Amino acid sequence: MQISSRRRPQSAASPLQGMDSSASIPFHVRIEQELRRMMALPEFRKGALLPDELTLANRFGVSRGTVRVAFTRLVEQRLLERKAGVGTRVRPQPAESGIGAWRSFSREMARKKIQVENFRQQYEIAVASEVVAGALHIKPGTKIWRLDRVRGWDGRPVLHTRSWFHPRLGLTGREDFSKPLYEVIQLETGVIVTNAREEFTAVAASAAMARLLAVKTGEPLLLRSHMVSDKGGRPVEFAQINYVSSRFALTLEMRRENHGP
Repeated sequence: MQISSRRRPQSAASPLQGMDSSASIPFHVRIEQELRRMMALPEFRKGALLPDELTLANRFGVSRGTVRVAFTRLVEQRLLERKAGVGTRVRPQPAESGIGAWRSFSREMARKKIQVENFRQQYEIAVASEVVAGALHIKPGTKIWRLDRVRGWDGRPVLHTRSWFHPRLGLTGREDFSKPLYEVIQLETGVIVTNAREEFTAVAASAAMARLLAVKTGEPLLLRSHMVSDKGGRPVEFAQINYVSSRFALTLEMRRENHGP
């Protein structure tokens, strides 16, 4: 199929003038660039319908087919969703977290304009299982403080975190973990965490976890096992975090340090 575009008369100011107007960039790419700018606007991020193809074709002075190509590319990238008889809107994207930003989840989300809500918090003494004891290098059966939290946003739970703390910290149970966890630990104990080791596993939601996260039993979850230590390599916290994978995505960034052969 041949896609054509039409230019406005030379006397008229082109609506594409403010965009990247390099002659080497196809019109549909330039329309896509403009659509991306529109998609970032609050009204469209909140679900408002984007203008239709004909409206945009008239606005930008191109053919309707050119606009359709730009729309199609964004739909294929899962950035837009189209429904026959309804229109086109921005596709809701799962919130992302870089695994390197483990020091404060709530602050990381705040930078993304997401207000984290606490749906449940329980802080109590628990007995260390063999898995927990092995991670913290203590004896199984040792009594230690455990923190359970269910957090999310937009009225929906997104993750459940269960943290166990090394008895060396001397926690008392009066710590206020409504604030960033590692800041509280440093303030209350003087211990500064510097290292984290991560493991990821795909799991199915148990009946208990399904109730906490408001999902169906058996729904896929991402389990993140999180081991935190101080600058001396001594364990501070072992955590297991279950994420609702349809509402959240973790990203991993890697950088090549050695540029030699």
